[in-house]
Amino acid sequence: MDNGEFGLVGMISVIIPTLNEAANLPELLAMLERQSEAREVIVADGGSDDATCSLARGIGAKVIRVARGRGTQIDAAARLARGDVLLFLHADSRFPAGGLAAIRNRLARRPELIGGNFRLLFDGGAAFSRWLEGFYGWIRARGVYYGDSGVFVRAEVYRQLGGIRPIALMEDYDFVRRMERAGPTCCIGDPPLVTSSRRFEGRQPVSIVWGWLKLHALFHLGVSPGRLARIYDSERKGRG
Repeated sequence: MDNGEFGLVGMISVIIPTLNEAANLPELLAMLERQSEAREVIVADGGSDDATCSLARGIGAKVIRVARGRGTQIDAAARLARGDVLLFLHADSRFPAGGLAAIRNRLARRPELIGGNFRLLFDGGAAFSRWLEGFYGWIRARGVYYGDSGVFVRAEVYRQLGGIRPIALMEDYDFVRRMERAGPTCCIGDPPLVTSSRRFEGRQPVSIVWGWLKLHALFHLGVSPGRLARIYDSERKGRG
């Protein structure tokens, strides 16, 4: 992709896919409200039956209701977004003070950059969370990162890449692989983004790493995202 030099960053569109996130979303939206940069916040809800949508509207976010599926939800919001940069956040993220300014400043200083993500920290004090932080840093140096790390991309590039695909699983990995091939990206180390460790609760570290390796291997072998999602859901129900 011949990017040339992109224009200055004006507004940043923050896109948050949700499904029954009433317990987590208000804290994230409050953090975004305290940012000084020009922004719009779009909550793309996949059919919540709790107070997610009403809480989001009450705090000033734009809410759209779309078919369930993180890729579908994110892409629907991205099509409505008016910002020069799109930032994708999980509802259980804790977005840092100065985070939007960090995106704007990094892209302004280096106009060849097409996007990037944040250094990721996990909440809680578990030793596995600390190991994961190091692991995430190691794979990021090799161009691999995920939606929980606050992926951002210039809106023009997002459209050129065809957006995030509405696939059942690994939509973030699929998009990041395409973005990394399209041009240079960056990882904002300071301030870092904090995410929840709730997905790891009650699970053995070895099984988590094995599951990660298995899904990626199957994905690269051409197994359909729909089948991968069924494998993932089956294992998750077995843990439950």
